[in-house]
This record gives sequence, C-alpha cells and structure tokens, in this order.
Amino acid sequence: MTPLLTERLILRNWEDRDRALFHRINSDDSVMEFFGFRRTRAGSDAMMDRMKCDIATRGYGFCAAEIAATGETIGFVGLNTAALPGILPDDAVEIGWRLAPEFWGKGYATEAARAWLTFAFRTLGLDEVLSFAVWTNVRSIAVMKRIGMSRIEDGDFDHPRVAAPSLNPHVLYGMCRDVWEDMQA
Repeated sequence: MTPLLTERLILRNWEDRDRALFHRINSDDSVMEFFGFRRTRAGSDAMMDRMKCDIATRGYGFCAAEIAATGETIGFVGLNTAALPGILPDDAVEIGWRLAPEFWGKGYATEAARAWLTFAFRTLGLDEVLSFAVWTNVRSIAVMKRIGMSRIEDGDFDHPRVAAPSLNPHVLYGMCRDVWEDMQA
C-alpha cells in the first residue's frame, strides 16, 4: 500500500518493529476495556500477520499509525470489511482505531480517521462507511461524531461474536459519500 500522510501521521502497513506495540495494545486492560478478551503475544503476532497480508492484497486495512516526526508507532487506524453477515450488508466497510493509552486525547484517531474517509470516498469510491462500538464506549463514539458520522438509530445490534452480556450491545454509526462531500465543501 502507498502510505497515507496527514499533518502529523503516517498510515502504513505493519512492520516487524511494530510487534511489541501491537501486542501491548491488544493485551492492555484499558485499551481492551470493551473487548471480552486479551491477546497473547503469539495471538497478536498472528493477527498482525493477517492484517499485513490483507493490506498488501487490498491496499487498505487496519494500518499502523506512526507519528511522522518521531517514527513512533501509536496503534492502528483504518478501514476493514465489517464481516457481520445478517447484521450489516456483505460489502459493508467499517472504520476503526485502537491506540496506546499514552496517545489518547491528542486528536490522532480523529486525524487519521478523516484521512481514511477521504481514501474511502475518493480512492475506493465507496458509498458508505460504517463504524460500531459497545454502546458505553464513549471515547470511540466521540471520534465517530468528530469525524462527522451519524448514529443509525435502527442499526444498533447485539454483536454475535461477543459473549459478555455487558459488551454485547453495539451502536452503529455511518457516513455516506454525499454527507462527506458536503462536509468538504
């Protein structure tokens, strides 16, 4: 993939130097608060390898986010196939993020997500991008709102791959290309 550049970030495919950070964010209790599991190092490495291959094949995915000025990887932001048959359309694309806690509250997720929306609508020609989170995940929902997404009121759902009852209810947000284009004008 060709890296995406923002004012402060480089959004790129994963590299071996990212493995420690990737494991840390996938096993950190505060980062994974809204997930019913933590990944082992082997599980994180396998997930990164899958993501790296998907990105190389499609040209996008949940990509590494790196601070341009320092070269420090802070987590991931990107687009991915939503893969929730029966709940979302088969061709649904989601936008998502996961950053190490020391990078929260600095606007990085919002900045990177805006770049990915531009890529989604201009480069991929998508008609809509979705995002979803546990209904109590106020930090992720705030990013969705900051990038201009709106809640799809009749779209809330119980996530079929989440066993913990408190983490099962999800809210669904979306943005269509027309709304995004109006925001750019």
